[in-house]
Amino acid sequence: MKRVKELVHYECEDTLTYKLTGENVGVAVLDSGIVMHPDFGKRITAFKDVVNSRRMIYDDNGHGTHVAGIIGGNGKLSEGELAGIAPRCNLIPIKVLDKKGDGCIRNVIEGIKTVIVQKDRFNIKIMNISVGTLPHEGNEQEKELLKWVERAWDAGLVVIAAAGNLGPENGTITIPGVSKKIITVGSTLDKNYLNAAGKDTRNYSSRGPTKDCILKPDLVAPGSAVISCNAHYQKKFQKNYTVKSGTSMSTPVVAGAIALLIDKYPSITNVEIKLRLRDICDDLKQPRNQQGWGQLNIKRLLEYQ
Repeated sequence: MKRVKELVHYECEDTLTYKLTGENVGVAVLDSGIVMHPDFGKRITAFKDVVNSRRMIYDDNGHGTHVAGIIGGNGKLSEGELAGIAPRCNLIPIKVLDKKGDGCIRNVIEGIKTVIVQKDRFNIKIMNISVGTLPHEGNEQEKELLKWVERAWDAGLVVIAAAGNLGPENGTITIPGVSKKIITVGSTLDKNYLNAAGKDTRNYSSRGPTKDCILKPDLVAPGSAVISCNAHYQKKFQKNYTVKSGTSMSTPVVAGAIALLIDKYPSITNVEIKLRLRDICDDLKQPRNQQGWGQLNIKRLLEYQ
């Protein structure tokens, strides 16, 4: 990932000293699935399809493969140049989005339940949710979704969700990112017109506060023009990597960084991780409802005592 790679080398040169790669840390990716891209090697340790109930690993949209590459691609097809944040972590994709990239709340809930049940078996420490929907007053399914992401958090999982691409208006954080407990990630570098979530937009990163007056997002990370694994790399005229923008891309940057942190401190809790994130972010001098605590600084995250 070009922009992600810049972030790693600029802010996280000590990962080479510590030899942090996220090895054996399980990251569940609730998205559109994944393909057997060479950058993942044999690190796709489990797969669940709650949309079509297929057993074979696949991604008929491409979004999930891109997200997974940001977290844990090893850059094999680019000689390491386009590696993700935690290139030796294990990936557990849960397909909750269809071929159009659309989904329903009940499938996301089913995916969360699967992760909770299987977390010990596959050493799942982190759950990345780069999907969301704008809250609707009184919607019972949305309340159920919030209940389940918070159950996952209470079960010890580090739950990370995208803020959404509905900015720059206030009050546009999507569910489940509105949850007070979990970590919600917005995007930096969104000032120029880019194709985010299928439309040309600028200043797209969703802003808080939530309807419950919670100041979200919690933090921001690079999410614009990120290069990552292309699910269609084997098709004619397709390249090994592709570019996408949105808070869907900034969220796995944080997920990968947390995988490195867990690699260094295996017994660290999700609450301790969230408190550490609060203390290490760089202040971008933006409004609190836009930047949260600030921009992720991976070097400080790993060095902070």
